[in-house]
Amino acid sequence: MAWKTIDRNAPVIDADAAPALSEAVRDKIRSFFPRYDTKRAALLPALHIVQNALGSISWQAMAEIAELLELHPSDVMDTISFYTHFWTHSKGAKVITVCRSITCEILGGHAVLEELKQQLGIEEHQTTSDGRYSLATEECLAGCDHAPCLLIHERLHKRVKPEDVAGLLADPDNDRITAPRSDLFDAPAPDPIEPKEKEKTSDAGVAVLDSASGAPAMGGTD
Repeated sequence: MAWKTIDRNAPVIDADAAPALSEAVRDKIRSFFPRYDTKRAALLPALHIVQNALGSISWQAMAEIAELLELHPSDVMDTISFYTHFWTHSKGAKVITVCRSITCEILGGHAVLEELKQQLGIEEHQTTSDGRYSLATEECLAGCDHAPCLLIHERLHKRVKPEDVAGLLADPDNDRITAPRSDLFDAPAPDPIEPKEKEKTSDAGVAVLDSASGAPAMGGTD
């Protein structure tokens, strides 16, 4: 039998890469510190914030989270690998999560999952080639009285049948919810872009940027 070897000496993080976490993301994580006795206790909120901001949590992001919370990177990885909600690789614009509890299984949940795989052309924890959907399963979605059920992002779809899948995927609003929701872990607003300097024409006819349009100002010496 051939054993696959893993090179544990080669770094997985590019030392010259730009930071994964913006200052806005770091500030939002820091805003949770007063809620807890230790920075470690803010790890789960930090993971939610980073995933919502970046789409997934890369090795570099893990290292930066660890530094911010004064943890070892392995502590961050241990937590991420425990919870199936967190992704360490890119995921689709929408994540479909199918319940695999005994109630959903008995009432046809496995058939719904297989239909989703066929319609999407992917397996669990994979993403469609167009980046629209990723597929995952969870042990329970707490919707046993509506089995079989699935989530598309935060929206619960109840009593789903295999024949419903095609229409569900084609619905552009399949992840839209009308109930009020918390934005506690949502990604922060992007860092503001500094306005460009206003372009003027010097006595020598040299142009500088215009702050309003960013285009060269017309003018010069006659």
